[in-house]
Amino acid sequence: MKKKSDEKKKDQKDWEEFLNNPLDIIDKDKINAKSKEPLARYKFDFHGYSIDNANKKVEELILRCSSDGFKEILIITGKGVHSNKEDNIYISKEYNKLHNTLPEYIKNKPELYSKILKIKEAPKELGGTGALIVKLKKL
Repeated sequence: MKKKSDEKKKDQKDWEEFLNNPLDIIDKDKINAKSKEPLARYKFDFHGYSIDNANKKVEELILRCSSDGFKEILIITGKGVHSNKEDNIYISKEYNKLHNTLPEYIKNKPELYSKILKIKEAPKELGGTGALIVKLKKL
């Protein structure tokens, strides 16, 4: 039976060796900086956001992702199941859901829309009707 102190010493030695010679670690930031290859996809979940807060956040995301070189943004909006306000006649059934309002907000902001190639519903495996893909233009 090994003593705990022997195991701790071995663990400490292994850790120090790893830190001095990290063969398996790749710095992805350096690879992307050198290759000029755009980053693939940024993902953000808007569950729990109000329409106003989501509009502010999507504007921030598009500007940041565009400048950081992302190709697209996966926006998780949810399906709006909990947003149904059928009893209030003053609230639009279509435009009380982020899935519908975010694309409209983007299209009505020329600064944002100028950075967009396409906005489309995500494929089923990425969220389907509960998600959007915003394809960004290359800078």
